[in-house]
Amino acid sequence: MTKYSSRYASSPEAVKKYDTQQLREEFLIDDLMQEDEVVLVYSHYDRYIAGSAVPVKGDLVLETIDPLKAPYFLERRELGIINVGGSGSVVVEGTAYELGFKDALYIGAGNKEVVFKSDDKNNPAKFYLNSAPAHTSYPTKKVSLAEANKLQLGTMETANHRTVNQMIIGSVVTTCQLQMGMTELKPGSVWNTMPAHVHDRRMEVYFYLDIPQDQAVCHFMGQPQETRHIWMNNHQAVISPPWSIHSGSGTSNYTFIWGMAGENLDYGDMDVCKITDLR
Repeated sequence: MTKYSSRYASSPEAVKKYDTQQLREEFLIDDLMQEDEVVLVYSHYDRYIAGSAVPVKGDLVLETIDPLKAPYFLERRELGIINVGGSGSVVVEGTAYELGFKDALYIGAGNKEVVFKSDDKNNPAKFYLNSAPAHTSYPTKKVSLAEANKLQLGTMETANHRTVNQMIIGSVVTTCQLQMGMTELKPGSVWNTMPAHVHDRRMEVYFYLDIPQDQAVCHFMGQPQETRHIWMNNHQAVISPPWSIHSGSGTSNYTFIWGMAGENLDYGDMDVCKITDLR
């Protein structure tokens, strides 16, 4: 079964006037990881889709949705998948790709059949999905967490010591515009993406995981001089417009998956905001 919803783009001037509930309705994705369902959110920022698939009682098929006006989901799209649950597999046109915890898979445009499977229904795979429009087809490729390009950033002194795992990115996988990876904060560190930045050439979606029970992350968004916050729980995602910062601080260390698409594939293309200039 597939469930989908759409989110329209909002201007920074409009967002300044949003109350807490409206901010959450526009940007927070809080219904992911539903058992035996494919859940998709279609954003009008760069036509990006974020979603999930959790096969428990049986396999799940990636089906097209009405906003695509396409006979199958990947007719004009590419797809990135990261498994945040038990072991499972993704079958692409008859070829099975085994994905363990925090393994990734890139699937190029033109693949008609994509099926999600769990190895154990008592510990099901939880596939986190990101998709963007694609102008051509590139080969499907699995990237394990061990194979990711790793960056060590931040320090314990500034509470942002972290490992950035670049997984679906140009130096590892060839894509049209989709980029994905996973950032793991070290124990004692709670800040992600600080100093904050914006990149008006690309939108981004964050998906938070590894948040301990009874803990939370405060995600910051908005223009650098007009910031807002959204409190987030485990396995929730948040849409970040191109004009917005995307940063967060947790009550514990945690992990988050970042995914983005837009004008270019330059990971380093970002306009950094001086910490003392944030408002």
